[in-house]
Amino acid sequence: MSPLTLWRDISPLGQPLRSPTRGSPHVLVVGGGVTGLISSWVLLDRGYRVTIVSSAWANDEQRLTSQIAGALWEFPPAVCGQHTDKISLAHSKHWSMTSYHIWDGIASIPALSEASGVRMMPSDFFFPEPIESDKAQVSKMTEIMASGVRGFYRGADIIDERGVDLSYGAVDAYELLAPIIDTDKAMSWLMELVESKGANLVTEAINDDLVEIEDSLLARFGADVIVNATGLQAQVLAGDESVYPIRGGLIRVINDGSDFPKVDAALTITADAAGSSNEIIFLVPRNDNILLIGGITEPHEWNLDLTMNTPIIRRMRERCEKFLPGLENARVDPEYPFAQGLRPFRGQNVRVERELRRTGSRIVHSYGHGGAGWSLSFGCAQDVAMLVDEALDGITARPMSETVFERKAAGFRRPQAERY
Repeated sequence: MSPLTLWRDISPLGQPLRSPTRGSPHVLVVGGGVTGLISSWVLLDRGYRVTIVSSAWANDEQRLTSQIAGALWEFPPAVCGQHTDKISLAHSKHWSMTSYHIWDGIASIPALSEASGVRMMPSDFFFPEPIESDKAQVSKMTEIMASGVRGFYRGADIIDERGVDLSYGAVDAYELLAPIIDTDKAMSWLMELVESKGANLVTEAINDDLVEIEDSLLARFGADVIVNATGLQAQVLAGDESVYPIRGGLIRVINDGSDFPKVDAALTITADAAGSSNEIIFLVPRNDNILLIGGITEPHEWNLDLTMNTPIIRRMRERCEKFLPGLENARVDPEYPFAQGLRPFRGQNVRVERELRRTGSRIVHSYGHGGAGWSLSFGCAQDVAMLVDEALDGITARPMSETVFERKAAGFRRPQAERY
């Protein structure tokens, strides 16, 4: 199956590529974050009718996890923790590259780039030893070079070019062009886009296991299939006790060149060089002259009680200032100085799969994306659409590891929505 493609399979314009009819299947998407909105976009352009239910929507007062995310594209994103296996890794690579090309296409059109907050920028990765000393890093770099990303370059001269402090320990680096997303702007754009394509947005909290209320929920909304894209709430809605949060925090500073040389590339360094697997270097410029300073990962921390003076946040800022001299002069954004959120991880891997606990269920799950919802968005949405087709066709649900690649090899059938 060929990857989801901008203009052929989905359109960023305000009408669906395939208009639904009165008899087109109706999909109820639960979750208003990036995963739910992009899954809805793909379904709408395939001719489905879509209703999105969410307890909250993107806004500037109480931001969703999708807005707080760093939203730096990675290949492949680190989303599976200690439980990464070959199948999970293969899924992750496919999903991230599908998403890369669509974000790149959106960023290539100036009007779309401005409206969506998506642009392509250099993304630099630094290493404490020559890359050849680590077989895993060599393998990853080789895959990246062959993956189709733009602007790949490898060279230690990147360290000097970006003004990185040599005493910090970086000795090697490579660069590629990557999607960097202004998440506040992008979430507003996605909401407007799916509404203009015909999605109905309903504000409602659903707090029960979807299997237990599936029939009543389908009947109440007149829906044929349910897509669960609820992030951490999947712990309840999917009955998945392996779902857990990883708390993160980002400092936002003014990046206009007046206090330190303007940072115009994303800068990250491996956990080994940073000295801790949970405390890394993560510097990402945003479209609005803001630089994000991170990052931390705190598993199983549910409370959003971090402040700029919390020790782990102070250490985060100090190590980033040591890494990039001049950053110690940075002024925090007076309107929005600090962001914190809970990344929705899962004990095994990202789940894009049919419901398996109930025979004949028409629930499709897409959750557990960790901090990589933007990186995996379109790739996962393509698989969601395929699983929706299967549910409507009455095909027996099977575990994710047994289905997706087999069905991809067979190719997509004509969308169910077009048969009505």
